[in-house]
Amino acid sequence: MKPKIAQSTTGNLLALLLMMLPTAAYTQDDSEQWISLFNGSDLSNWIPKFTGHELGVNYRDTFRVEDGILKVSYDNWQDFDGEFGHIFYDESFSHYKLLVEYRFAGAQVRNGPDWAFRNNGVMLHGQSPQSMTLEQEFPASIEVQLLGGNGVDERATANVCSPGTHYVRDGELVTQHCINSSSDTFHGDQWVTLEVEVRGDELIRHTVNGEVVFEYSRTQLDESDPDAQNLISQGQPIAVSEGYISLQAESHPTQFRRVELLPLAH
Repeated sequence: MKPKIAQSTTGNLLALLLMMLPTAAYTQDDSEQWISLFNGSDLSNWIPKFTGHELGVNYRDTFRVEDGILKVSYDNWQDFDGEFGHIFYDESFSHYKLLVEYRFAGAQVRNGPDWAFRNNGVMLHGQSPQSMTLEQEFPASIEVQLLGGNGVDERATANVCSPGTHYVRDGELVTQHCINSSSDTFHGDQWVTLEVEVRGDELIRHTVNGEVVFEYSRTQLDESDPDAQNLISQGQPIAVSEGYISLQAESHPTQFRRVELLPLAH
């Protein structure tokens, strides 16, 4: 319902402006050349990889497009047995803004891990899908962890997890696998807007519904991690300043209606 503005008082005008701010916070400037990584019609330019399956196999038709939405669907699954999935955009990026609108919808597949309830992720600076081994569960990358609430408890989203990687925050090297952001909790099936600003290994900033919730830098491979060791042995630098973007399938249905990227100068 639109606000009533019959009285042209300062208070009413201020209230109206405040109501408009969240939308304006992530309205794109017409002069900015955003790229739609997801075209709304099919999975063109996206490559699936599931644990235990060859690159390019869209196991059980998990990733699909329906009604203009990219869905992580478990309609064809009876249960889950560690077949973690990722779908990679087929181009590497280093400096950009990424805009994603997502929501959780539906029930978790049977035998999905407890931690994977309403859990997905956007993987940044990832290794190439071609370099993943057959049984590898997660690409070496920085994960913007997406979490939904259970209707009762607080549960931040846009957290950072680091499969095969480390990063620096507040001047200290972070080796803990997952760190929570300062975001609100989002219960139910509501759409959430995530924006990530990535400037090589100099800065990564997470913003949720217009609010900055996490910042860090100096992304790097974890030299003690077997998947990272494999990449290092192939000549990949320890400092990670670019890589592939992927979306996860970790056992809970998830929907994405926008996946857009704005290249940044560097």
